[in-house]
Amino acid sequence: MLHYILRDKFFLILLFLINLFGTIYGYIWYKFQLAITPDIFLIFVPDSPTASLFFTIVLFFFLFKKNVPYIEALAVITMFKYGVWAVVMNIFTLIETGSLGWQGYMLIASHGAMAIQGLLYAPYYRIKLRHIAVAAIWTLHNDIIDYVFGMMPVYASLSEYMNEIGYFTFWLSVFSIFIAYLLTVKSKKRQFL
Repeated sequence: MLHYILRDKFFLILLFLINLFGTIYGYIWYKFQLAITPDIFLIFVPDSPTASLFFTIVLFFFLFKKNVPYIEALAVITMFKYGVWAVVMNIFTLIETGSLGWQGYMLIASHGAMAIQGLLYAPYYRIKLRHIAVAAIWTLHNDIIDYVFGMMPVYASLSEYMNEIGYFTFWLSVFSIFIAYLLTVKSKKRQFL
């Protein structure tokens, strides 16, 4: 049954629109950080909106029964990674400060859904090892930009934990790449028809 829902055109259009508007909202959410970001790093700073942009592009092509494997690889890895990352950071903020505003709970819900939806479509991705390799380079390079060059998302209440967060993020990237490999290259794939 899930197979039919995921392929249903109305459901795909709805998911496409939700992700499109979520992506736009995400870039707006980053506007203050982007305003102080050097131009050379701009593409790497808005992590979650860029991940959902990749997935939105994948959904757009799925509407026309087409696959875009490089974008699919970027989507599956980054949707899972940044979905999990945002959930963990917001829970960590709650533990550290003792409270979390409505936006924090909204981010937990939306990013949790982000991590799940990227994986749900894994059986339909047409990813090969070369696609995973390129997406892995992007993902790990992004970690370097974030934690070596200091372009990571701003969580003021967690700023004293940047080394630990960077270490966690690196291993989350490795795990996300491994999960993407297992769900796509290693398993049977179905074309989205």
